Amino acid sequence: MDITVMQQGVWALLLWPFLLTVSTPLDCREDQASLARCPSISQEKLLDRVIHHAELIYRVSEESCSLFEEMFIPIPLRLQSNQGSYACITKALPIPSSKNEVQQISDKWLLHSVLMLVQSWVEPLVYLQMTLDNYDHAPDMLLNKTKWVSEKLISLEQGVVVLIKKMLDDGTMTTANTDQGVFQYDAQPEILESVMRDYTLLSCFKKDAHKMETFLKLLKCRQTDKYNCA
Repeated sequence: MDITVMQQGVWALLLWPFLLTVSTPLDCREDQASLARCPSISQEKLLDRVIHHAELIYRVSEESCSLFEEMFIPIPLRLQSNQGSYACITKALPIPSSKNEVQQISDKWLLHSVLMLVQSWVEPLVYLQMTLDNYDHAPDMLLNKTKWVSEKLISLEQGVVVLIKKMLDDGTMTTANTDQGVFQYDAQPEILESVMRDYTLLSCFKKDAHKMETFLKLLKCRQTDKYNCA
């Protein structure tokens, strides 16, 4: 049996229950598909939906990164990437990184940080979908997961904007991308360079998706138990 086909089969068996979970609509009403249709529900319920959305995005990004790594990245290059040889595209953003910084920023900056991260990844994930289509042995599962995350990221952005309006009544935060030009395209990179760039994108997005989830959960904690959110 072809190794690639066997790998796809194993992953399909392992992740089938998870795929059923992520296919469920996540927004305010059972018959809708976007967090943008959430102005009518309460702030508390909206925050819960946004958190759930972020959790699923992180889980799918984690699975996508692991699948890509197993299929395309030799172990020495995995170690090289983990040691920081490839910088993440959101490194220059003013996002709090240490525990103390996160604890000290306001609710407004928590939401603004999530929005910056979400908007900074919209374009790179669309690009990643196009590049993965050119891989000879990229499994459909990986392509479908990348497409799903890209679509749900747009929905998460819309939900965060609605949440900002509900919580802060701040009309200055819009859905316009705050950092055009963070992501750079290469004309015709070498194959290994291209693969490592895609791997870096997946790895960095996984980390940033976890940040989004963490910031939103901290915000939820502050709403319910302000003095015990360490």
